[in-house]
Amino acid sequence: MIKFLNPSYIFRLTGKLLNFLKTFVIPIVVIGLIFSLFVSPKDYIQGDAVRIMYVHVPSAWISLISFATISFLCILNFIFKFKSVSLIYKSLAPIGLTFNIIAIVTGSLWGQPTWGTWWAWDARLTSMLILMLFYIIFIFSYKLISNPERSIKACTSISVLGLVNLAIIKYSVDWWPTLHQTSSINVGKETTVHFSMLIPLGLMLFGLFMYAAVIFLMKYRIETIRLKRKGLKKL
Repeated sequence: MIKFLNPSYIFRLTGKLLNFLKTFVIPIVVIGLIFSLFVSPKDYIQGDAVRIMYVHVPSAWISLISFATISFLCILNFIFKFKSVSLIYKSLAPIGLTFNIIAIVTGSLWGQPTWGTWWAWDARLTSMLILMLFYIIFIFSYKLISNPERSIKACTSISVLGLVNLAIIKYSVDWWPTLHQTSSINVGKETTVHFSMLIPLGLMLFGLFMYAAVIFLMKYRIETIRLKRKGLKKL
């Protein structure tokens, strides 16, 4: 366990993984875009506006999974004090925030032709906006709090509170009346998305996850090099 959390081991491993992902990420994203823009059919009600889904849905999922991962890492760091863990969640947080913003913006662009408005204080939309605030507060916490112990406590508290909001995001469409449609894809249940749309959605989801992973690995390695120059004690 200690070996896998050793900064030097992680640095070597991320280098190999980065080279592997960089080989495939662009072709997969390009293929996904071709299927999304040209192969996938129009929706019989929404028309071409439905194509926003192929960026909106993967971005939302990446944002949610990133924050859940950050929360797990913060709890792990708070309990076991692994120095390398903080560098991982600090590298991941800006990426999660970026995809959260993309999800909100694309949701607004999708909502205008579908709902007739750019924004509604809908339960799903509002909880995604709250997630963005959690991301921002989290990032400011580790950037502005210089004391390592206080920083870990603050980040852990924020991330644990944010987990409650993740549950609200997931179940908001089931708990309250909402403009947002209910979940079309559920693990263990039959999907309501047609196969002709599911393939490009899967390609874009896989491609954007790979892209997020590439950006994360690059940021992690840059931060590791920067901190090594200052001294590993600041990890």
